Formats: sequence, structure tokens, C-alpha cells
Amino acid sequence: MPRESYQERLETLREDVLYMSEVVLERFRLGLNALEQKDEELAWEVIDGDDEVNQLYLDLEQDCIDLLALQQPVASDLRFIAASFKIITDLERVGDLATNLGEYSMDAERDVFPEVDIQDIGTAVVEMIEDAMVAYSEEDPEQCYAIAETDDVIDEQCEDASEAVVRDLIERQIDADSSETDIEQLMADVSRLLLTIRDIERVGDHAVNIAARTLYMVENDDDLIY
Repeated sequence: MPRESYQERLETLREDVLYMSEVVLERFRLGLNALEQKDEELAWEVIDGDDEVNQLYLDLEQDCIDLLALQQPVASDLRFIAASFKIITDLERVGDLATNLGEYSMDAERDVFPEVDIQDIGTAVVEMIEDAMVAYSEEDPEQCYAIAETDDVIDEQCEDASEAVVRDLIERQIDADSSETDIEQLMADVSRLLLTIRDIERVGDHAVNIAARTLYMVENDDDLIY
């Protein structure tokens, strides 16, 4: 295969990875909206859309394999293909976490802990993924380090949110009139919210993974890979 054609296919891979990120982020935003609005229709849209994300992942995985098999890549091309494969894996997992949000929203009938701002943290991790994909597209190492620093802030916010939920639960007084059903519902709400916080935090972790692979791709630097 002529080198020019090979380079064109590499660029197509980059564009397709960026497209996958747009699809995944749209699913995650819908998941956040479903959670906020307690909208079952939106929730099912997110859940049903996971098949599209999975198919994109499989198609791009095959593209990466084909590119490795077509022509022995030079070192920079090899790092690009390997990084792209790892990035689509992270994006597929973000898609799974979006599906989780859709499922959680099915049971989110009330705001039990309004002081915990899930939407604010969720918006921040979406921006992290967006920034990570810009770093990948523009091969920007400085942006990669900035994303890793932002993740420290997100981790702290998620820890504070989880502590607020647990503290509120401890401080609540369950009196003799509280039914077993009421107690079970409260515990279910607590569990759902803690899982939501955990999953949103994981999206931030995937953004760091994308930044780490991009940094390795651009500068052969594994400093952010852990």
C-alpha cells in the first residue's frame, strides 16, 4: 500500500475516534439530563444507544488491527495506532457509565440530597473528556498535564460529595413511625447516589487515561500512564 494512502487511513482513524467521542459524550449528557429530570424516556434513549457505541468500538478496533497488519508502521505511527486503540477503549467505558446513569435515573424519583450537585461535577468531567480529545486531535502535551491536574479537583469534589451523603444519612433521625419500606427506600437512594458519584469520578479517570495515551503518542512519554 502506498505510504500516502496509509497516512490517509491514519488520519481517517483519528477523525473516527473523534466522532466516537462525540457520540459517547452526547450519551453521557443525556444520562445526566435523565438523572436531573427523572425522565424515563431519556433514560431509555441512553440505554438503547449503548449498542451504537459498542459497534463503533468494534469497527475502530478492527481498523486499528488492519492498520497494523497492512504495513509495518514507523515508531510514531505505531504509537498513534496503539494510543487510538486505548482511547476508544476508554470511550467505550464512558459509554457504559452513561448507561449506568440512565439506569440510575429510573429509580431517582426524588431529590433526597439536594446539597450534592451531581450536575456540576458531571459537567466538569464532560469538559475533561472534551479537552482530552482536543489534546489528542491537536497533539498537545501541555493540555494532557492540565487534564491530570483537573482530575485532582474532581476527585476532591467527589470525595466531598460522598462524605456529605454519608454524613447526612448519619444525622437523619429515623423515628418509631418510620416504616421498613421508608428505611429501605432511603438506603436505596443513598446507594444509588454513591454509585452515581463513583461513576462520574470514573469518567474523569478515563479522561486522564486519554490524556496519558496522547502524551505517550506525541512525546513517547509515559509520565501520566499509571
